[in-house]
Amino acid sequence: MCTAFAGMEGRIDPPSSLKSMTLESLRRTAGEAEVWAAGDPVIGTVVLTPKEKVLYVGKLAVLDQRRGVGRGLMALAEERAVALGYEWLELESRVELVEVHAVFKRLGFREVMRTTHEGYQRPTSVVFRKRVG
Repeated sequence: MCTAFAGMEGRIDPPSSLKSMTLESLRRTAGEAEVWAAGDPVIGTVVLTPKEKVLYVGKLAVLDQRRGVGRGLMALAEERAVALGYEWLELESRVELVEVHAVFKRLGFREVMRTTHEGYQRPTSVVFRKRVG
């Protein structure tokens, strides 16, 4: 995850919460979410967290975007959402990462709102949703 997210360093403000993630915090996350990894060695990850009305897609990280790993992980997210009885996938992306927004839109996601991190006056994240099933 850290290697895949390294390209955001210096581009997004505030910095990614990944910087504060530890193996122990990832273990705690795995207690309430599904943590998936693709490849051996790992070349992609995603964390799927059940929320009230959506399956939240977080920490989608892919080392080589040209191999279809990201699309495969997003297909897995859709499968898991349907299996768990959710009608929607939701994810957030930082405002600055417009190239990533374009990828999510190509995958069928639509922007539903913008949010602001605590202490900021401007929107810092874009929330996307996709109907599944």
